[in-house]
Amino acid sequence: MNENEVRSSKRAYLAGPYALWIAVFTILPLIVILKYALTGADGHFTLDNMTAIFSPIHVKAMWFSLKIAVGCTVFCILLSYPMVLAMKHLGLGRKSFSLFVIILPMWMNFILRILAWQMILSNNGILNLFLTKLGFEPVQIANTSAAIMIGVVYDYLPYMILPVYTAIMEINEDLIEAAKDLGAGSFTVFRKVIFPLSVPGLLSGTVMVFVPSMTSFVISDILGGGKLQLIGNVIEQEFTTGNNWNMGSGLSVALMVFVLISMAFTVKNEDQGRESVIW
Repeated sequence: MNENEVRSSKRAYLAGPYALWIAVFTILPLIVILKYALTGADGHFTLDNMTAIFSPIHVKAMWFSLKIAVGCTVFCILLSYPMVLAMKHLGLGRKSFSLFVIILPMWMNFILRILAWQMILSNNGILNLFLTKLGFEPVQIANTSAAIMIGVVYDYLPYMILPVYTAIMEINEDLIEAAKDLGAGSFTVFRKVIFPLSVPGLLSGTVMVFVPSMTSFVISDILGGGKLQLIGNVIEQEFTTGNNWNMGSGLSVALMVFVLISMAFTVKNEDQGRESVIW
């Protein structure tokens, strides 16, 4: 056995625990979900559980989820770029403290963070108390789609900032300086250099924000008061309240297909975005 074969065998041995983990905690649950999705209550093969995603009630929940996910993604993009560019301009890009501040909320319990927003946005909450002190009329945000939007943007914003941050910090400063020397203004530099080179990070952040915000159900339960149904709420209720694992699995598989399509789109365009600079 030559040296390369020895190294390959060692790598295969070290990858064993990881492969076992993937098999037990990823592949096996997927097989179970697929089994329920493709069978009815009588155990016979059917596609009804997956095609049920096109029923009116599920289409309504899907459409509302899509609007929340698109809105969340757009807001996260609009917030992340100015923040990252400000960090770069102020020389905070390589400082570990700036990253610490960004990921700090992610270290707290997810439910506690959403409950905190419930206290802030409630009719008698901190926000309305503050507005009343300033002489303004209180606002009715609690149990609305606006409250859900605030919750998902707050929760998933770091997942957009981090990949955009990484992509922008890897841009060669010589490219930016060359553009400025050629007479490009700040906006032109951003449009022609920074944005095209940050597209890989933007695509990664879009998937990391869009998919979980669309399938979330806890945020809408707490901030929406259970009145507004995302597709994640429908699936969760099929498993818990309705005890219909076949329908819940079918809807989950339908969403998983959407996730795979999104991931395929990202992988296809990531390399192109990394190399493209539009002059």
